Amino acid sequence: MVVIHYTAMASCDAALSTLTNPATEVSAHYLISEGGEVLHLVEEEMRAWHAGAGRWGAVTDVNSRSIGIELANTGLTPFAEPQMRALEVLLAGIKARWQILPERVIAHSDMAPARKIDPGPRFDWRRLAVQGLSVWSDAVAPGPLLDADALGAGLRTIGYTADVAQDVALAAFRLRFRPWASGPADATDLARVTDIATRFPVDRAGVWA
Repeated sequence: MVVIHYTAMASCDAALSTLTNPATEVSAHYLISEGGEVLHLVEEEMRAWHAGAGRWGAVTDVNSRSIGIELANTGLTPFAEPQMRALEVLLAGIKARWQILPERVIAHSDMAPARKIDPGPRFDWRRLAVQGLSVWSDAVAPGPLLDADALGAGLRTIGYTADVAQDVALAAFRLRFRPWASGPADATDLARVTDIATRFPVDRAGVWA
């Protein structure tokens, strides 16, 4: 898998200092500056301490099964164009080297929805999906939610696990696919969850990468 983060720090230099200091006990494979500089901090085949507690589908030790990419961003501003272009090139290479499917490029908030929100509502997941680097859905279905059980089943098929409350999983899903949605679950949530679950179930390849 690939897990995308934002640094939530004031500068790329501050993030680099944190990510390379053994005392902080946090690391990532890559850090991308606002200007598009890609800093390779940990070899891809090595374990980095970027994900923390959480899970995605059948994977309970995400650090051991993923490549972590940190984007220098406070979480309060859009991601810079040079940074996004650099991320696209980096992701394309990682996916090719490790044969990673697009649905296994996820947000930190996906695998740890109760405690993380990065890369947050300003990150452009649709842009990545257009290039086959992640997944997206524009499905719409105006009206109230008709089937809460189907919504929960769909979220689990995507990768959100049964130990996460449905409202928490939905909030994480919305961060990616309906970042400015609010209020109770509705039919558009169900339509997008069902669309992603049908096209990109978490176990469709039978193996994890």
